[in-house]
Amino acid sequence: MGRPTLLMIHGLVGSQHFYDPQARLTRVTVITEDLLGYGRHVEVPADRLTLSAQADHVARRIDELPGEKLWLLGHSMGGAVAVLAADQRLERVCGIINVEGNLTEKDTFWSRKIADQTPDTWARNYRDMQDDPAGWLRRCDIEPTPRQIAWARHILANQPASTVYAMSKALLAETLCPGYLDTVRRLLNARLPMHLVAGEKSAADWGVPSFVLEAASCYVKQPGVGHIMMLEDPDAFCNIVAAIMNGVTV
Repeated sequence: MGRPTLLMIHGLVGSQHFYDPQARLTRVTVITEDLLGYGRHVEVPADRLTLSAQADHVARRIDELPGEKLWLLGHSMGGAVAVLAADQRLERVCGIINVEGNLTEKDTFWSRKIADQTPDTWARNYRDMQDDPAGWLRRCDIEPTPRQIAWARHILANQPASTVYAMSKALLAETLCPGYLDTVRRLLNARLPMHLVAGEKSAADWGVPSFVLEAASCYVKQPGVGHIMMLEDPDAFCNIVAAIMNGVTV
């Protein structure tokens, strides 16, 4: 039997390759996919960016990968994309690792704050964040180290302000309608394993519905970190992911 494949989907800002998860998950084939409007696909215009379009993009990427089944990991916004992509390719997905992925209105605080601004105001505010990555980390309750500042600079440079603005609007429009949680229910009813991972400091702010908690294969809180746990402690984060994929209780 070959090595399992893990397709990792990033959140509203950043990527999943900045901390080199492949080097930390040596027994897994790791694919860190840039969504439309991000990184390698930054040229995609903002008016084409929706959660549904992102899910279609991930579904096409799944079709390109060899093997029968793979794992999907989605962080924050990427958790919602993973749900929608898995619904399209259920036969190809053996499990979802949902890392504080968007589920309810409680999870849309930052997206709503962005979407309530005008595009020009948000663009100015985003430039200020990019110019001061250490300040952005401190506002995220992370006391920055030189490595984390370099990573934060990469995260904030991976997409333009227009992408973040468009995807904030999309999150509000597409995850707060009843159909989104119906999709989550459909996956769980189909017995697709869903593993929940949260940061210890941010878990209380994650709006996980009771039916998801009851059906989840596990719920792991990574100690001492918040929402961007892979930036704060990537080794511990990857150890949790490896344990889940290996069927180890964590």
